[in-house]
Amino acid sequence: MVYRGEIIRANGPTPIAVKRLDRGLRRKRDFFIEVEVHLEYKHENIIGLVGYCDENGKKILVYEYASNGSLDRHLTDASITWTKRLKIGIEIATGLDFLHGGGYPVIHRDVKSANILLNDDWKAKTTGFGLSVITLLNNEIDFVVDIAAGTPGYCDPLYMERGFLTRESDVYSLGVVLFEMMCGRLAYHEDEHKALVSLVKQYYEEGKLDELVFEGIKDKIVPKSLTTFQRIKYQCLHDKREQRPTARELA
Repeated sequence: MVYRGEIIRANGPTPIAVKRLDRGLRRKRDFFIEVEVHLEYKHENIIGLVGYCDENGKKILVYEYASNGSLDRHLTDASITWTKRLKIGIEIATGLDFLHGGGYPVIHRDVKSANILLNDDWKAKTTGFGLSVITLLNNEIDFVVDIAAGTPGYCDPLYMERGFLTRESDVYSLGVVLFEMMCGRLAYHEDEHKALVSLVKQYYEEGKLDELVFEGIKDKIVPKSLTTFQRIKYQCLHDKREQRPTARELA
């Protein structure tokens, strides 16, 4: 459960978001990972942690308030222009690059539009670090073997099939989010017959990917911009992770 609240300060109230985690071993792990990531990895494109509470079995996380909510709620909002969508994509990639490039790289493991928050000036801030892994990746070892976790429709199929978690797993998920913004629809919905990734791959191979572009923004996009976007973002979904761009290259 997430609540909107306020902290009363000398200069007036400051809005906050308060997340209360359910009880259970997994939630306990999620809680401590979120706290550790937020305390050690601070960046303008990562939601800020205001404080936390771990008392009497209650685990509560207090975040800065993102007034425009999560990205998944705005995919079909035509007022979110193509240029604004590109800016949001750049900011998500920039935040991921920061996480991936630290001394102890963080793999988010659950990149999705519901975990991208937007503040009052539409700056993108990544959240949802409960499934994240803080790693010891280096030039010699660039993967972690782990039981697959994440959200259907966004999860890297290579990770799902083999259990090899890499930075490129996050890049695949970000590629899905970027195509959500282009198409104006979620990656997966129970009422839809085909997942977005399957549609994107089918239409790309048939040379008609433009048909999937969200009608609300279609006539405002410079063709060269769209072509470049599609080519780069399609690489994120490549079956071979070595062929996927890094988060920095994406940005």
